[in-house]
Order: sequence, then C-alpha cells, then structure tokens
Amino acid sequence: MKKIAVFADVQNIYYTCREAYGRQFNYRKLWQQLQSQGEIVTAYAYAIDRGDQQQQKFQDALKHIGFEVKLKPFIQRSDGSAKGDWDVGITIDVLEAAPDADIIVLLSGDGDFAILLDKLIHSYHCEAWAYGVPSLTAHALINAASRFQAIEQDLLQ
Repeated sequence: MKKIAVFADVQNIYYTCREAYGRQFNYRKLWQQLQSQGEIVTAYAYAIDRGDQQQQKFQDALKHIGFEVKLKPFIQRSDGSAKGDWDVGITIDVLEAAPDADIIVLLSGDGDFAILLDKLIHSYHCEAWAYGVPSLTAHALINAASRFQAIEQDLLQ
C-alpha cells in the first residue's frame, strides 16, 4: 500500500475554487479519493487565522476529516495590504515528509511550488501530485507534477 502525504494550501484552494466555480472545495471527497489510492500517513492544511467563527468551524471540520491544521496570524500592514503566506512552511513540511512517502499530494495552484515538485521527483523519487483549478493553476506547476488532478465539479460542494 502506497504511503500518501497531503499538503493543502487552504487559502489558494478557497480563492481559486470561489473565483472559477463560485463553490467550495470538498476536502472530504478528496480524502475518500486518496484513501482509495493508499494510506494517508500525513495531512496538513495551512490556513490564516483571522479569529473568525465560521473559519474556526471550517478548521474543526478539517481536523475531523483527518488534517492537522496549521495556522498563521492574519497580518494587516499599515498600507492596507495583507500578509499570510505559507509557502516556506509548506515546503519545509513537504521535504521532511518526502523520505517516508511514496506520493506527495499538494493542493495549490501556486507556480512557486514547481521547483519543490521537481525536487521531490528527482531527489526523493516520490510521485508528486498537484491538485488545482485548471484555469488558475500555474503551467509550471502542472508541468512539474508527475500527476496533475484538475479540481472540477466532482471535488466541489
């Protein structure tokens, strides 16, 4: 049975699904699909903590499914822009999990992760799967993945 490690860039998936489909991603369906492919040994969901009650309910639902939720505080800059990026944290966790996984699953459309997927495939000999909304996923990420899974109607709620 293949060992699967899952890493979800929650903000990226939320905004791309909302923009492309006006709907939310169904993490429970994803979990069920992945369980049919092997054993999920690690699952992290990376989110921004705004202290919002609805967000906390969502985070609790992710925990109930089986994800460990990692939170960063929402930072509002003086110029009005916001900061809340998990790219480095996701990368570190993926590299730590890679030696013990056969398949790394990344939920994100962010092209910055293309280098990471290349590293997984060539240095760790893992399969590197990327899940993203096709129209909003960087071509570099799609091309770097050993398997790109389009987020479409079957993974939405």
